Amino acid sequence: MPKRGKGAGTTYYHKGSSRWCAELNLGFDANGKPLRVRSYHKTRKEAEAWLSEQVTLYHKGLLADPSTLTLQDWAGRWLERKRREVRPRTFESYQYELGLVLPTLGRLPLQKITPTHIRALVDNLLQTHKPRTVRAVRTRLHAIFEEALNLEVIHRNPVSPVKVKLPRGSTPARVGRSLEPHEATALLSALDSYKDERIALSLRLMLSLGLRVGEALGLQWQDVDLEGGTLAIRRAWSDGRLTEPKTPSSRRTLPIPHSTLERLKTYHALWKERLGEAPPATMWVFPGNNPQKPLDYRAPAHALRRIVKALGIPPLRVHDLRHSYGSHLLANGVPVEIVAERLGHANATITLSVYRHVLEQERRNWVVDLEALLTQPRAKA
Repeated sequence: MPKRGKGAGTTYYHKGSSRWCAELNLGFDANGKPLRVRSYHKTRKEAEAWLSEQVTLYHKGLLADPSTLTLQDWAGRWLERKRREVRPRTFESYQYELGLVLPTLGRLPLQKITPTHIRALVDNLLQTHKPRTVRAVRTRLHAIFEEALNLEVIHRNPVSPVKVKLPRGSTPARVGRSLEPHEATALLSALDSYKDERIALSLRLMLSLGLRVGEALGLQWQDVDLEGGTLAIRRAWSDGRLTEPKTPSSRRTLPIPHSTLERLKTYHALWKERLGEAPPATMWVFPGNNPQKPLDYRAPAHALRRIVKALGIPPLRVHDLRHSYGSHLLANGVPVEIVAERLGHANATITLSVYRHVLEQERRNWVVDLEALLTQPRAKA
């Protein structure tokens, strides 16, 4: 049988799997070992169609050589692009998560990594890390391989079949704490008398409009329509730098509740008095000690810890103010689509996943007595 050249392929029946195998020869490594890619199919026709497609891709230069492209190489390219697309903290989390993978799998050729490799990695990580961390690692790996699949560098995503299962007795991480009504009332009252009006009002916006801390600190006066009673989210301030909103849907315009609007008007008048004129459109609503920059990103969180401690309220993260906003909207019957829009979620599915516990409690409160409905007298037309 003549030796198959580089870029040539064949199909044959594989008795071990009882399926048709399509095999493409990609040449030889430094030791003379053949480099091949294979795929198994139910019929010979399917196998030949797959092989024909791969041969075409190979001759177009679109099929990567599995001997040269490693997971570390591909992940490095992926990270470099993400560095330009996501916030610094998000990028750091990506680096950390992949740092748990690359020492083990980084040198393996991308096309030779199998679900077995991923399963072993996940099982090992579960012995030393929290399930939440391992799930994040799996999510990051899935995204990297999915991109390689979409670009036709690999033929299947080895991460897809591997799931991260919680160990027995463990519970999912808490999403966030929602303020009880009496706690929210006490906090709002305390904010009215807080010494630093910038921090007090920024915290109020997080609670009354569901803003992220970076969204509140990134506000300029041109984003606030005091006459129309609306507030536009166009940027965010995080870790000493200005960024785009977290997602495209985070760029939104919100109606300002009456009580908060009145306080914003008072705050605006205060700055007008201090400056001798109305605040410029590009002035930060909550300027820092250096007026060229907004408040320090950590300032609201530090203040909130002091306030809740003085009030005797259990510990509260600054993000819990946003969580409280969403929880109370849903608990009061606001449609989930509206809540998703106000919070800047990409879709209502995200809102449902985060606030499912609120909706489950509401559903339990809906008790319908069918017998009462059937026996009660009907109103006459």
